[in-house]
Amino acid sequence: MKVLFVCNNAYNPGNGLSVSALNTIKRLRDNGIDARLMAVRNPNPDGPQPDFPLEHFVFPIFEPIIAANGFCYAKIDRKRLNNAIDWADIVHFEEAMPLEEVAIKMALKKGKACVATFHLFPHNVTANLGLPKVNFLSPLLMKYWNVKVFDKCSDIQCPTLICKQYLMAKRTQARFHVISNGIEIPSERVVTKPYGDMSEIRLLCIGRLANEKSQNTLIDAMRYSKHARNIRLIFAGNGPKAGKYRRMASKLYTDGVVGFEPQFGFYTHEELAELARKCYLYIHCAWVEVEGLSCLEATREGAVPVIAEGRHIGTPQFAICPQSIYPACDSKALAARIDWWIEHPKDRDLASQQYADAARRFNVNDSIKAIIAMYETAIADSKQ
Repeated sequence: MKVLFVCNNAYNPGNGLSVSALNTIKRLRDNGIDARLMAVRNPNPDGPQPDFPLEHFVFPIFEPIIAANGFCYAKIDRKRLNNAIDWADIVHFEEAMPLEEVAIKMALKKGKACVATFHLFPHNVTANLGLPKVNFLSPLLMKYWNVKVFDKCSDIQCPTLICKQYLMAKRTQARFHVISNGIEIPSERVVTKPYGDMSEIRLLCIGRLANEKSQNTLIDAMRYSKHARNIRLIFAGNGPKAGKYRRMASKLYTDGVVGFEPQFGFYTHEELAELARKCYLYIHCAWVEVEGLSCLEATREGAVPVIAEGRHIGTPQFAICPQSIYPACDSKALAARIDWWIEHPKDRDLASQQYADAARRFNVNDSIKAIIAMYETAIADSKQ
């Protein structure tokens, strides 16, 4: 089986879509599938490059915003697209952008099977344009995605049930497969340890420092927490809101709200796993999120999560108790949840092991098997 992945940008380690695409390709290859990538060239000349490279399209006016959010658009090269699609048995679209619009027309004319993964709500895009949560553009963007790409696919991978429900509500014409993107699960069961010293309570927040990730909710929550003086905030990530959030968090410390200076940094996977093992809670604030694998990767290490819940958030599927959920963007509610866990350390230590065990249900190997089965169905249908 020859699978062509079409994606604008696959080489930004801070972009969940990029990481997911590369991980899926690697896992498919490990399972004997000839999976190849069409994407913009890796800006690091010493790093890996796509099998079918495309040039970077510099978007007029909006390029600084696009780049700040870890994304870039590809120039549409019809000759290269034609060669790549001729090679493939099936084309897997990672987005529904202009590149994919052109590619799917060409693929269907050649009788190729076409599938997609729903990686983004339209709100992910509009939030990064600075638009409010409810705006005129999100429904128009979703309609465009449907008409130009999703409705033309036979099958769509939905990383969470919320994605499937959303696409059904938008009348997307395809078969839906709820398949988590999955994470690496160690062969041996993770055995967690009690947190220990409560004089420094570490709260970890992983993700791009961006509008829709809403880390400001956690920063604001410290002003309502009864235990803020014992809390150290750790933010892992970078992004367009980095400067603003650093200033907000620093002010908490200078105002005496928190007793430890907040920490910001960009970390490797190994470093993030170590941070998760050492933190008391993991806080996931995003108000729009298809899946949120950073949360799952933290719980795999025994971190107890507190997760924002809302209409366009898939991450609450990882919660195993109501104390791990709060209404998105509600700083007071988040503070109350944090305080509850701090005041119940034995419950937290018990939940730590329960979360580590629950994460094992999202093994990436199981996800890859389900994706291969989806491919087989799509290819069989395309030959009828």
